[in-house]
Parts: sequence; C-alpha cells; structure tokens
Amino acid sequence: MENRESQPAQGDAPKAPPALECGDLSPLSPSGGLVRQTAPRPAARGEVATRTFDGNKSPPESGDKSPPAKIPWPHAPVHKLDENAVYFVTAGTLHKERFFVDRTRLDLLQRKLMQLASQYHWQLEAWAMFSNHYHIVARGFPNSADLGKFLKHLHSDTARELNRLDGKEGRKVWFNFRETKLTFEKSYLARLNYIHQNAVHHNLVLVANQYPWCSAAWFERVATPAMVQTIYSFKTDQVKVEDDF
Repeated sequence: MENRESQPAQGDAPKAPPALECGDLSPLSPSGGLVRQTAPRPAARGEVATRTFDGNKSPPESGDKSPPAKIPWPHAPVHKLDENAVYFVTAGTLHKERFFVDRTRLDLLQRKLMQLASQYHWQLEAWAMFSNHYHIVARGFPNSADLGKFLKHLHSDTARELNRLDGKEGRKVWFNFRETKLTFEKSYLARLNYIHQNAVHHNLVLVANQYPWCSAAWFERVATPAMVQTIYSFKTDQVKVEDDF
C-alpha cells in the first residue's frame, strides 16, 4: 500500500491555528489498523511487551465528563529513560478510513489528545495526527492513570464529536491501538524522531515543523538546540512501525 497521507482539503493548507499555542505559552505553563490481537509477553531488553486493545469502547469517564475546551500543551520534553514507563503508541481508524480529513477534524483529535493526556497525567513527548491514524510517545508517572483507559477515553470522545460533525451518530471510528513499552535508549530516541518527522514520511510537508498536527514545531520551540540536534540525528529508516496507512 502506498505510504501517503491525503492532504487536507483545498483551502485548508497546513498552518497552525492561532489558538493552538504550545510550549511556554501553554495555558498551564508558569508563564501564562492494526488487525491482530497480541497477548502480553515478558519485556525483553530492547523492545518490550506489546498489547493491542479495542480502541472504540467507551469508559465511564467519557462524553459529558470531558474537561473544558482548553489545550494544555506539554512543557519541555524529558527525552531520557528512567524509572517511569515510556510507551510508543499507534492507533488506526476502522478499515483505515480517512475520517479526520480537514483542519476542523484534525484540530479536534489533537485538542482531545492534549486535554486527556493532562487529565490522565501522561507526558506527551512526541505526537503526529493524521486522517486515519496517529502515533504518540507518552511517559507515565506514579500518579498516571492506566494508559488503556486514557486512550479508550480519547477514542470514545473523538468518535462521538466527529460523528456529531458528520451527522453519523453511532458510527464506529477507531479500530484499536497498539502500545509498546520502550526500554532501550536508542530505540526510544529513534522513535521520537520518527514521530516528529512522520508528516514528511507521509509526503504531507517538506519540513516537519510545517505540519501543525505533530510535535515537531513544539519540540523545536521548547527543547534546547543541542537536544533538537541530538534527536534529529537519529535515523528512522530502521524503525519497525506498522505504518501502512
């Protein structure tokens, strides 16, 4: 399958909307499909246990109990492995349908990701949102809620709001998500860069920071120049990711 994403509709050129401020301008800052089920297995040094979940089931916290429409963008990334769990996640829509086809719908997906990551206490270190899938690297902490609970809530709320926009009440949007715990430093850093550069990989933009629904521009803004250079130096051609969307 050709590895190319559909461009947003004509007239909706990729340009970050003013409301989506990031980094130090965050509202919370001090200054302001995957087709198979895989059973859990013991983590090995290097890559680790992978689980696949049904991403369309609604948890009790979804719907009207969603947080207010703020966008709590993450602060400067940590970009190191420690005792806190770090996961690489890929999620796809049912039958790889391109549901998030324009600025309004991609904004919805990105906004909900930010809101719920904050609510469930997960630190986003990289993300890329597309019309039929997304990738994230998320770091958990001792007070973080279960990752599956967080992502099921994300899928439930975005499906409900998307269907309201499209007049398709009850339509199933998400197929599932797959999460992999990262324990090997080089693999972790390469996946960060893979996500930052994913819009280029899908031929949507020539330079990663031009795509508003990914973490590249935010990362370049909040990280040190040395950190940016280090992460961007990691080759991504050997990263094994199911990304045939």
